[in-house]
Amino acid sequence: MKRLASDKVFFALVLTIALAGVAIFSSATLGLLARQNSSISQDILVQAGLGLGVGFLALLGASMVPLALIKRLAPYLYGATLLLTALVFVPGIGVSANGATRWIDFGFTTMQPAELLKIGFVLAFAWWLAPRARQLTNWKKGLVPFITFAGASAALLLLQPNTSTTLLIALTGAVMYFAAGAPWRDFFILGGIAILLFCAILLVRPYTWHRVQTFLNPAANPLGSGYQIQQSLIAIGSGGLVGRGFGQSVQKFNYLPEPDGDSIFAVFAEETGFIGAALLIALFMGLAARGIVIAGNAHDLFAGLVALGLSSLIIVQAFINIGAMLGIIPLTGLPLPFVSHGGTALLAVLLSCGLILNVARAGRSRT
Repeated sequence: MKRLASDKVFFALVLTIALAGVAIFSSATLGLLARQNSSISQDILVQAGLGLGVGFLALLGASMVPLALIKRLAPYLYGATLLLTALVFVPGIGVSANGATRWIDFGFTTMQPAELLKIGFVLAFAWWLAPRARQLTNWKKGLVPFITFAGASAALLLLQPNTSTTLLIALTGAVMYFAAGAPWRDFFILGGIAILLFCAILLVRPYTWHRVQTFLNPAANPLGSGYQIQQSLIAIGSGGLVGRGFGQSVQKFNYLPEPDGDSIFAVFAEETGFIGAALLIALFMGLAARGIVIAGNAHDLFAGLVALGLSSLIIVQAFINIGAMLGIIPLTGLPLPFVSHGGTALLAVLLSCGLILNVARAGRSRT
């Protein structure tokens, strides 16, 4: 426990959000009772057992492994997560659903390897960036390798397709890249490349253009493409200041698509109101802020970039999900960390937090 206490504030925030997440998930899954004959108790068991239980074991293990060993293994871990992600395309192993191939079937459960790929990318990119921070002004030694690192992940993810996770990794990589000292020239170059790629995706995949159109005019097709955002806004608005009461959401029954997944923030906001939603957002902001403090106190640049990258993954994903439910950005399909359905996602975010605690312990040891 002393290792976990390397940063008591961060660990307390992780524990609070994780336990609250299981409670929120349990309430949201009740909405599925009116729609399908699935075992709700089994869903909660997987979330709490595989996600929370195994996740905290992963957190403990990640906080104990010597950071120097993680640094040496970083490129190999990234390669392993790339291979694991590629397995989704192998017949008999990969699982397809809703037009996407993102899961591996283990028989008793499924796994989304992209969740581990995000961590592998951060570790490997930090490993590469740290000794080259002073060379980033040379575009051949900075910009080109960054695009190569991000491109390896993007290629596999876009084939699935998983555009939202591709965006998340690219944004996180950019935060790490510029924090390491990349010139502003590269910011404009990367911005131009991102715009071109986004336009290409709109042309190749019409559903992304439909999401943009829905974002611009959500009332245009309220029973079609605009249905989810309309129902989400109704749920959030119905919560008022203090909410209907925990477990009392109306929208999770027959109205909100995936009340235990993408739409779970809307269910929570309906049940706890503005006060509850603001508190959850404050917890995420506190977690990210503490992660940045840990990054600033890290004993070397590699450790600092790892803490910054993993904290960025969590907070950016959280606000993409929340922003989509509020209609601030287009719908993406990214789950809410710690809260949405997905044992792999919960395990991965707790593993990330364990690595951040590892950085905090190493920094405290140096002090």
